[in-house]
Amino acid sequence: MSRRPDADVPPGLLLVDKPGGMTSHDVVARARRALSVRKVGHAGTLDPMATGLLILGVGAATRLLGHVGGHGKTYQATIRLGQATVTDDREGEVLTTTPAAHLDDDAVRSALAAQTGPLQQVPSTVSAVKVDGRRSYDRVRAGETVELAPRSVTVHRLEVHRITRPTPDLVDVDVTVDCTAGTYIRAIARDVGAGLAVGGHLTALRRTASGPFPVADARVVEDAAASLVAGGGPGFLALTEAARLVFPERRLTAEEARALSYGQRIPATGAGGLHAAVDPDGRLAALVEDAGSTARVAVGFPPS
Repeated sequence: MSRRPDADVPPGLLLVDKPGGMTSHDVVARARRALSVRKVGHAGTLDPMATGLLILGVGAATRLLGHVGGHGKTYQATIRLGQATVTDDREGEVLTTTPAAHLDDDAVRSALAAQTGPLQQVPSTVSAVKVDGRRSYDRVRAGETVELAPRSVTVHRLEVHRITRPTPDLVDVDVTVDCTAGTYIRAIARDVGAGLAVGGHLTALRRTASGPFPVADARVVEDAAASLVAGGGPGFLALTEAARLVFPERRLTAEEARALSYGQRIPATGAGGLHAAVDPDGRLAALVEDAGSTARVAVGFPPS
């Protein structure tokens, strides 16, 4: 299949419901094949085991991804207590097995409650965190010992839906987690298990929301790509529409839009943070932010 110039494809976001067993890079590759373009990226990795919302940017919309990916996330997960694995999820080799039969539901709920609020969380060593320029999981697979520094994350909500016992010595807990970007749900499972002295890992993980984007609006990657080609439809958000969902809108005059196109500053509004600057034709011209008495371009979107 011959590639089209990226300029021939309308920029926007694809909301993809990622199936299990695929890496985030695999999904990006499928989008590139479906659209026959190269400029596609994603806003926040999902583990191969995980399913759910993966946001892709196409064309100029890739410039939004760094801002989109920084929003809070919501996950549904199943935590298994009684076993620890090398990856902190079901795909890794079991390291230890410790009977959890003595744990009652109150003890489990209390341990999970301790994983809410501001946390200093150490990511799983088998993760995409970079250590001296290389992914942690690459170093682990090469036989290196990796020690990752803790990072500040916040778990806003950790709701327990069900506690079951698939065997007498294992406990499974279905939860919903609302958290900041960069939170590892695998690490929550690991740390809950460690706190209870029985070990823990994830057996299921699904991302159900990222910022203002719900998985209910997502589609398989080929269907989302087809919506982009059609100019609209399920799983696709045009560039301006996507920016309006993430940022407050600033309507530009024709003179302001022209000034921004030349890289010039425009009068400040007095409102903090990034704003989606939309020209009189409804096109996203830039993301702008106040800097004193004027507003400057943080990210530009020149006319194609």
